[in-house]
Amino acid sequence: MSGGLSPTHHVIVQALLSRGPLKEKDLHSMFEDLTKKSPGTDRRLFDAFILAINKALTCANFELRACIDQYDGHVYYGVVNTVSDEQSKLGTKYTVPQIAFYKAIIEAIVQDDTANGFISTIGALNLNLDGQVTIGTSSESQGGQQQCQGSQPQVPYAFKSFNLSQKEKTLNELVRDSWLNLTTDGDVRLGVKSFLDLRSWFRSNDVPSCQVCNEAGIKAELCKNENCTVRIHQYCLKQLFSQIKAAKVCPSCGTSWPFTIPKAEYVETEDDNGPRQSQQPTGSKGKKRRANMIVEDDGVGCSNQDDLNEHRESQHDNERVRRRTRLRRTHEADIAGPTASQSSSAVTDLRRVTRKSSRPT
Repeated sequence: MSGGLSPTHHVIVQALLSRGPLKEKDLHSMFEDLTKKSPGTDRRLFDAFILAINKALTCANFELRACIDQYDGHVYYGVVNTVSDEQSKLGTKYTVPQIAFYKAIIEAIVQDDTANGFISTIGALNLNLDGQVTIGTSSESQGGQQQCQGSQPQVPYAFKSFNLSQKEKTLNELVRDSWLNLTTDGDVRLGVKSFLDLRSWFRSNDVPSCQVCNEAGIKAELCKNENCTVRIHQYCLKQLFSQIKAAKVCPSCGTSWPFTIPKAEYVETEDDNGPRQSQQPTGSKGKKRRANMIVEDDGVGCSNQDDLNEHRESQHDNERVRRRTRLRRTHEADIAGPTASQSSSAVTDLRRVTRKSSRPT
């Protein structure tokens, strides 16, 4: 596996194996520290770097894969096993009932017609594992003998004895290992490893896909037309409707699709990969805070870029009115016969105002 790989390749692979999936920006930062090359400007070099790793991992049935976490929209990289057989199952630390419990949670999440992408913790712990009995019995059949058609499969004792406390322990382990994710509201969602490993499983189990990217639409928005089955990821919607002239309608049935950029997109700081499309870069932090306050003002007014531009134009108009007022007052003071000192001050003010008024607005 090490043939053709440099020490830099080994560091990346070791980091992914020991630390688990990494965000794209973290992997890019590591790559830049090791190679002194930026993935942004040397994209071909980065792609060739990943390809070299995958060629070396092929012999061990592993792959360095990228995925998008459908809940936060971030890209992650991780090493996954590309073969699912009896031998590979020996490498897992989870027992058969634990795997069956995980599979039951995944099925409950992906089969949700609302595409909310989660199940409550209570709902997860109360899942019945009888439907997963084939996991425990398929490998136990000997000599190719199959159960009689129409007969009820016998539930293994390990499944029956898999009590609530064991489910809670398993759930915590799955969250710790990034197979699942637990929100502050007590909801269970898919973890990054699930998005990395289960791509083929999603397709083989006919999980509805996103209309834009064709990946499984676990967490997505649905078309408002009840007769339409289109679902689109939030980040795909942003890409689809990013153009000002783009019609916000369902790409399949043409039904109006209400879409607004969340407020969080306006208030993100410079630490997050630069300014968003809806937030214009400004010269100082004070100006940025004022722009954010304009957008967040009671949820009305400047809720989008057009409103923000109207607000700025209004500010320019007010400034023009103030300039004209100062000019008129200065002119009236000259007519009234100002003193020498007042005249000098008026001339100075007039020159200052003239210079300001000559600047483009």
